[in-house]
Amino acid sequence: MKSYVLTVTCKSTRGIVAAISGFLADKGCNIIDSSQFDDLDTGKFFMRVSFISEEGVAKPALLEGFKPVADTFGMEWEIFDSEERVKVLLMVSRFGHCLNDLLYRWKIGALPIDIVGVVSNHFDYQKQVVNNDIPFHHIKVTKENKPQAEAQLMDVVESTGTELVVLARYMQVLSDQLCQKMSGRIINIHHSFLPSFKGANPYKQAYTRGVKLIGATAHYVTADLDEGPIIEQDTVRITHAQSADDYVSLGRDVESQVLARAIHAHIHHRTFINGNRTVVFPPSPGSYASERMG
Repeated sequence: MKSYVLTVTCKSTRGIVAAISGFLADKGCNIIDSSQFDDLDTGKFFMRVSFISEEGVAKPALLEGFKPVADTFGMEWEIFDSEERVKVLLMVSRFGHCLNDLLYRWKIGALPIDIVGVVSNHFDYQKQVVNNDIPFHHIKVTKENKPQAEAQLMDVVESTGTELVVLARYMQVLSDQLCQKMSGRIINIHHSFLPSFKGANPYKQAYTRGVKLIGATAHYVTADLDEGPIIEQDTVRITHAQSADDYVSLGRDVESQVLARAIHAHIHHRTFINGNRTVVFPPSPGSYASERMG
């Protein structure tokens, strides 16, 4: 038996669910999990179906067979083989907490991805990356060489077959052109103090102002800095008794957890970009346990 995921986005209308379930039944497939959302504001319909081909129907046959159904409803759709791991390129600067967390989850199997490389504008984590048998790419970035640096980055993306880029506290701003070219394929993580505490030492600023909630946001990268569609967020409470260093420590913990959950949602095809927002379906059976390890 083969396991697949079908994702669908289209204009909302009657008969979509019936057409999809009927197609899968005709192909000898059994639906394991199904999630759907009808956005009344935009008139768009989103659906994710996890299913098993009990008769061993191959992916090409499913793709070809589903085309008439998709054409009938004007769908944007994809079918994914659940056994195929998403190829992920990690990017980091000098804060390594998210990188360390992702490498650990990857090593123990809690984050089933294929890490094709790590890109950094510094050498701080070169040894650690190489010791994990992962290619390390140093790409220096300055105001003068930024176009050339991004061309090098795209060479890495294309040569490795990268499907998702993760900015694991990568502190360089990507150009509008790169963001547009990689739309829906770059995830970033940052603290949730924006726009109140910008610039250096946001946690110190939050401590000075007596903030009682520390949060983190993971989102898709767009040309609007730190304003892309949000995938995942979380917070942790703090008290007056905690120090500025505590703020930093707790903030890094929540950043790592939120980023891991956002990646998990993306690689399991549970995220759909819906204008400036996202539709994120809950974990399906089989993926929930590993995600909750975060």
